[in-house]
Amino acid sequence: MVLLENDAFLTELTTLYQKCRNSGTVYLTMKKYDGRTKPRPKKNSASTKVKSQAQVPIEGLCLIRATNGKKKLSTVINAKDINRFQMAFTSVLRANLDGLKKHGKKKVKSAHKVAEQ
Repeated sequence: MVLLENDAFLTELTTLYQKCRNSGTVYLTMKKYDGRTKPRPKKNSASTKVKSQAQVPIEGLCLIRATNGKKKLSTVINAKDINRFQMAFTSVLRANLDGLKKHGKKKVKSAHKVAEQ
């Protein structure tokens, strides 16, 4: 996974959307990020006899990931930069989400018509 700066992430996201324009899917995930890079061990397991050092959680971080199955991108956004990033992020989405296909509704037979037959 490539951790990029915010502006570099947006430009790479644009190229990722361009590559997947005709066929393919881009998956986006957003979640709260606490700054840890390794998972915590389980509290009840027998292998955790030695207590690990408690890490101070970092407040106000958001992790955004994008992937098309082959290429993975990610960035971390501070709380103070969220408004500027959100404006740029929505403009990238608006520019690249114009070719979505509409799915038709499936015809459902009503229970009344089925009972008559």
